[in-house]
Amino acid sequence: MAAMATTGQQRLALLIQYQGMAFHGWQRQVGQRTVQEVLEQAIARVVNHPVSVVAAGRTDAGVHAAGQVAHVTVNSPIPAHRWPAVLNARLPMDVLIRAAAAVPEHWHARFSALWRRYRYTLYTDPCPNLFLRGLTWHCYQYPLDTEIMQAVLLPLVGRHHLSAFHRAGSKRRHSWVEVQEVSCQRRGALVEIEVQASGFLYGMMRLLVGLLVQVGQGRRSPASFTEIWQQEQRHLVKYAAPAAGLCLLGVGYPESPFPHGLCTHAMPQFQLATALPHLSIA
Repeated sequence: MAAMATTGQQRLALLIQYQGMAFHGWQRQVGQRTVQEVLEQAIARVVNHPVSVVAAGRTDAGVHAAGQVAHVTVNSPIPAHRWPAVLNARLPMDVLIRAAAAVPEHWHARFSALWRRYRYTLYTDPCPNLFLRGLTWHCYQYPLDTEIMQAVLLPLVGRHHLSAFHRAGSKRRHSWVEVQEVSCQRRGALVEIEVQASGFLYGMMRLLVGLLVQVGQGRRSPASFTEIWQQEQRHLVKYAAPAAGLCLLGVGYPESPFPHGLCTHAMPQFQLATALPHLSIA
């Protein structure tokens, strides 16, 4: 992507990570601590004017992001490559700017995106683990059959009306979603469910995982799972998986403003071969 001017008004694309535990979601809300508000306040202190930070996707309360993307327009001579250091010095410990890039005025973090990818992580060992508590769903009461879970996920690939996984309160007028990739795999005591789609409905991943886990536990048949979303039986999807296990992995664009690999290899994966987990980059 061509370099933009570094004086006067410029639009910046930001690659953002945050731990969602202490946030009431992305979107600014009166009286609540949100990621958007924290970022806007930090940027405004630098440029001395109000700003609006627009994200590729609005994560819910407690949901994490390893590769959230947002844009903001600022009046500042600070070049794009310096913004991560400038902002990270002013942001709290649970938010980080990984990269920044100058983009054209028409570039939009949400509307220019081709896909978003989420991962949901379940921890299935009966023994609790403090270092996993805020990043996974401790789901150990029943064994999980990940092969069956993977099998029932596959028919979701394609363009479908997924109103069964659409929480009330959304302003979106329809529930059409183009699902591009799905996977469910086990790594020891961890089960990771990933979905990539053109966009996600309000609450979609947590409702989907809540129903999928019932299939993996043998408490719901695979045929029932498929019938519920194909017949749009929202009233039968009664449980949403906890927010702690969900993370926005990345956002894809026709031409990414960031270096290759920054968006797709940012989410730590716990390895549980020893008594305490150590981190390796996915």
